[in-house]
Amino acid sequence: MITRRAFVAHTGGLAAGALWSRRLLAQADGGPGTPITVYKSASCVCCAKWVDHLRAHGFAPVVHDEEDMDRIKDEMGVPADVRSCHTALLDRYLVEGHVPAADLRRVLAERPAVAGLAVPKMPRSTPGMAVPGDAHEPYEVLSFARDGKTLVFARH
Repeated sequence: MITRRAFVAHTGGLAAGALWSRRLLAQADGGPGTPITVYKSASCVCCAKWVDHLRAHGFAPVVHDEEDMDRIKDEMGVPADVRSCHTALLDRYLVEGHVPAADLRRVLAERPAVAGLAVPKMPRSTPGMAVPGDAHEPYEVLSFARDGKTLVFARH
């Protein structure tokens, strides 16, 4: 005979396990709460706006304010030609600059054999840089390899 206490403990454990599994599956496919680690300068306003963009699109950024971003980029192996103001780690991918959340979801879904995605420099129409009312400045999101070779991943 199962006691009420044993029944509640068992069903409660199943419910908790189901919720945890759902969270893990959501994170693995780029769903809500997808973890991303962001390295940025504490004084960078556009970087903070990009982090807000990530949160608004279901990511769960962990932010590290750094004094020496060049050191971070060197340690992570970000090629010089794709560098921008902030660097992030998303699963196994490097993210450099103001990459839109939709492209981050796409890279997680497609799993291309690249080191990461980048928006070099700081185009004014990117998430975190855009100013309401300003004309759209077309830009490209690049995929890149560790050796610096790039391909266009998306155009906006």
